[in-house]
Amino acid sequence: MENILTKYALEYNNKKYFEKDPIIFPTHFAQLYKEGKASLQDVEIAGILAAHLAWGRRDMIVRDCNRLFEEMKWQPLEYVINGNYKCDDCSLHRTIKWSEFATICANLKAFYKNRDSNFSLESLTPDRIRTEIFSQKSNPGAANKKIHMFRRWMVRNDGIVDLGLWKNISPAELIIPLDVHVHRIAKEMGITSRNSSDLSTAMEITEYLKVIFPEDPCKGDFALFGYGVSRNK
Repeated sequence: MENILTKYALEYNNKKYFEKDPIIFPTHFAQLYKEGKASLQDVEIAGILAAHLAWGRRDMIVRDCNRLFEEMKWQPLEYVINGNYKCDDCSLHRTIKWSEFATICANLKAFYKNRDSNFSLESLTPDRIRTEIFSQKSNPGAANKKIHMFRRWMVRNDGIVDLGLWKNISPAELIIPLDVHVHRIAKEMGITSRNSSDLSTAMEITEYLKVIFPEDPCKGDFALFGYGVSRNK
C-alpha cells in the first residue's frame, strides 16, 4: 500500500491535473501577489470562496467560480471592503445562493476591516473559519472538507500545485479534506473502516498518511485522487 500511495502522490501532484480545478482561482491571485499586483487578502478571499463552491463536477465549479469573480471584477479584497454585494435568492452554484455569498463577503469585511495589510485568515482555527466566515454553528466533530482544502492550498509549500503562502502552520498539522469520494476511496484501500464522514474519520486517514508522508500527510490527498482517477479509467 505504501508503494501505491507514494507512486500516485508523485504522479498526481502535478499542475496538469488541476488546470480545470477551483484551485486555479487562488493560484491566479497568488501569481499577482508575487508580482506585487495583488494582496495576500486577495488570495485568501479567492481561496475561501473557490473552496466554498468546490462541490460537484469540476467543470460546473469552475464555471460558477468564474461567474463569482466576474461579479467581483476580479478584485476580491476591494469588492469585499466596498460592501456592495450581489445578494438575492438566485443560485450561484447548486444550492448555494448569492445571498450566502454576500454573507461570507460581509463576514470577511468584518474580519479584515481596519487591520493592517498582513492580517490573515491564517490566524483562525478551522472551527473559527466555520463560525466567523461561513456563519455556521460550531461543530468540533465536523470534517469541514472545504476549510481543510483551503488550508491545504494555503499551507503546503512544495511549489507544485498548492500555494504555500501561510508560513505559521506546518504542513504536518494539516488534516485531509474529507468528502464522500475521498472517504469511499480510503475505505476501498483499507485505510479506514469508519462509515461516518466526520472529523474522526478524517483524522484516522490523516494519521495513516502520516506514516507514509510524516511531514506532509496531505500529500496523500493527491495519492487518493490519483487512485480514484486510475480506478475509473
